[in-house]
Amino acid sequence: MGSAGVPVVVGLDNGGTSNNATVLTLDGQFLVDGLVEIPSEVQAGPEAAIEALARALDGVLAHTGVPREVVRAVGLDTPGPASATGVISSRGSTNFSQPAWRGFDVRGALERRLGLPVTYHNDGNAAALYAHHVHFGAEAMARSSVSAIVGTGLGGGVVEAGRVVAGAAGMAGELGHVHLPLDGLLAAEQPVPTCACGFAGDAESIASLTAIERNLLPYWLTRYPGHPLATEPPARAAKLVRGYGERGDALARAIFTQQAMALGRLFTIAANFTDPHAYFVGGGVVEAAPEFRDWFLATVREHTVLREEQAAVATFALVPDRDMAGARGAAIAALEALRSGPAPQPLVA
Repeated sequence: MGSAGVPVVVGLDNGGTSNNATVLTLDGQFLVDGLVEIPSEVQAGPEAAIEALARALDGVLAHTGVPREVVRAVGLDTPGPASATGVISSRGSTNFSQPAWRGFDVRGALERRLGLPVTYHNDGNAAALYAHHVHFGAEAMARSSVSAIVGTGLGGGVVEAGRVVAGAAGMAGELGHVHLPLDGLLAAEQPVPTCACGFAGDAESIASLTAIERNLLPYWLTRYPGHPLATEPPARAAKLVRGYGERGDALARAIFTQQAMALGRLFTIAANFTDPHAYFVGGGVVEAAPEFRDWFLATVREHTVLREEQAAVATFALVPDRDMAGARGAAIAALEALRSGPAPQPLVA
């Protein structure tokens, strides 16, 4: 529990079903060591969802015994796609499906509701920022990293000098939609995988839960006739693949080998684009049994082609504390925004 007068920032992680909240002191100490969750109400529309976020803030302050008047700023993350300033895509998204969400300024609405400055990142960027700061600690602001977060889709983030690279439209770090070379990745007669975004052969079309259901499992079931997963509904079968992979099942390992190869090729592109100090993998694989988790990360590394000089300084690691990474990353972003103060003035008029 925090001392009553110490200034803090609050991190709010908004998801399809739950909001998770955390509290971070201005000297960098988290006051929450677990999930503090309430329903996110996003399916009830923007107004209900903003109220739920306000309740999440009040709840985590009550949980930690921190008075509201010492909160200096709030960090918010939501699933994307959204702009760098927290405006939900005009096309909507999986989590924000009602028409009222399209083009909705979730960051601005929460800022008005709370009367506090709100910093925004999408959930992939927030998890990437948390992984970066945990891994590098005191050296975080002098280091760079790339994170790939494997979930229903493939999220991620690029961190340079300790800060998320957002991009002009807020869509930097959309690693799932980077096209990959497929030669040697696909098996004989395996169809080119397609993504919900309309691309064929991008990273998300291979390395995501959706990819297992739509692209990978249907093909590999033709190579393993009589496999128990053939009798399951496709969505359920896709979720069961990881358990089979943990037990060493050949079909499941073939699927996860392709996913690890895809991430390795994605990181190879990153190596030639930003040359980061670290490559992080997060998502469902982080929650798997240790032997499987270590095998998967080793396979990603094996398929990441680095120059000798890069291999000498780069590290590969898993995103820690997956369930808490979003809220904690959002809090770190709010703290950094407080520390950096107003934007620097241009040198040339």
